[in-house]
Amino acid sequence: MNISTSTAAAASRIINALDSVPYSALAIPLRLAVATVFWNSGTTKLANWDATLQLFQDEYKVPLLPPDFAAHLGASIELSTPVLLVLGLLTRPAALVLLGMTTVIEVFVYPLAWPTHIQWAAMLLVLLCRGAGTFSADHWLRRRFLSAPRQPGARLAQPSGQ
Repeated sequence: MNISTSTAAAASRIINALDSVPYSALAIPLRLAVATVFWNSGTTKLANWDATLQLFQDEYKVPLLPPDFAAHLGASIELSTPVLLVLGLLTRPAALVLLGMTTVIEVFVYPLAWPTHIQWAAMLLVLLCRGAGTFSADHWLRRRFLSAPRQPGARLAQPSGQ
């Protein structure tokens, strides 16, 4: 089966266009998607704290942590890290914390929910490895505070022609 030249050229143009989408444009929906999942879970916990405590006592039996502490810790993580992800602030540490939480949920709480958890983990791994992208507080802070280090006493270079 031969693909016509025009069909191959069109496919090539489409692939090139997709390849040219900047990571920053992809990072925004990743950050928002993960943030939404955990934010919704955190607000659900707050909506009925007695039910949340009961779940942690009866169903979410996280090893080594008392249920009351685990409930507070889980809710705190689920309400703080989504805010960081939406802002693109401390994105990599937030993604690492959520990846750890996802692992605990998968291993100790809902091991049969791996199809959902692997989706969360995939998005979190991309954010952990690549960061928040250009449209983020992380990017601004990095440019502001981690730009090329200056030698003590060195003067800033003047742009040429001035």
